[in-house]
Amino acid sequence: MGVVNVTPDSFSDGGRFLDADAAVRHALALAAEGADILDFGGESTRPGAEPVGVEEELRRVVGVIERVAAAGTHARLSIDTTKLAVAERAVDAGASFVNDVTAFRADPRLAAFVAEHELDCCLMHMRGEPRTMQVDPRYGDVVDDVRAFLEERLAFAVAAGVREERVMLDPGIGFGKTVAHNLELLRRVHELVAIGRPVVIGTSRKSFLGRITGRSVDERLPGTIATCVQAWERGVRVFRVHDVAPVRDALAVAAATVSGRWTETTPSATPTSTTS
Repeated sequence: MGVVNVTPDSFSDGGRFLDADAAVRHALALAAEGADILDFGGESTRPGAEPVGVEEELRRVVGVIERVAAAGTHARLSIDTTKLAVAERAVDAGASFVNDVTAFRADPRLAAFVAEHELDCCLMHMRGEPRTMQVDPRYGDVVDDVRAFLEERLAFAVAAGVREERVMLDPGIGFGKTVAHNLELLRRVHELVAIGRPVVIGTSRKSFLGRITGRSVDERLPGTIATCVQAWERGVRVFRVHDVAPVRDALAVAAATVSGRWTETTPSATPTSTTS
């Protein structure tokens, strides 16, 4: 899942793709690198971020989604929003996936919309809201608490008519968690995989990696890759990242190492399945 932030204040790329032309080029580049899903967001959810109005969020993302959809990319298009009005317009523009960091709590009507239009969705755990989520977050057992939340929100979505097989679950790394909480969730992420729905992991470039390594945002790719490979070994199969190609390569090698199977790929040859 490649990240396309059409925002002026995201922690990872700070307005680099706020211009629509730049956002479209970036999205198509991520698709060419192998992204299966392109996740478009018009409202930053970094710690301390201020809310964005519906009209501004629409202005940022709808035209970009329309242009990427018109380009005919193989990747599915996702709208990262908590607002029904934004989801409606994004789906009209070509999106078929809703990624809601509040898990349908900000606007419960989103669940019925997803069900009615037979969309896929991702429900994420977040403590509080972006402005306050990092203010002294505490849990009894962070994995147990996050698992209970995700199970409850999955049940809510299903009760609203969303088919269970259309739901992915995200523990919300960095959303109302300390470094220790994030590491515990990654160490025990197999307990969330056991819920039975695909788990999405979004560790890309996040501040806890910087706290561990001392690296700035643009230097956190090795830490991102380490978390993704470890999560893959524990059963995670969906990775929300800014750097699609290197993470995809790392996961391909990890998968080949574990299974002994790989797809041989060279610039001049058609990929062929190989076994060893």
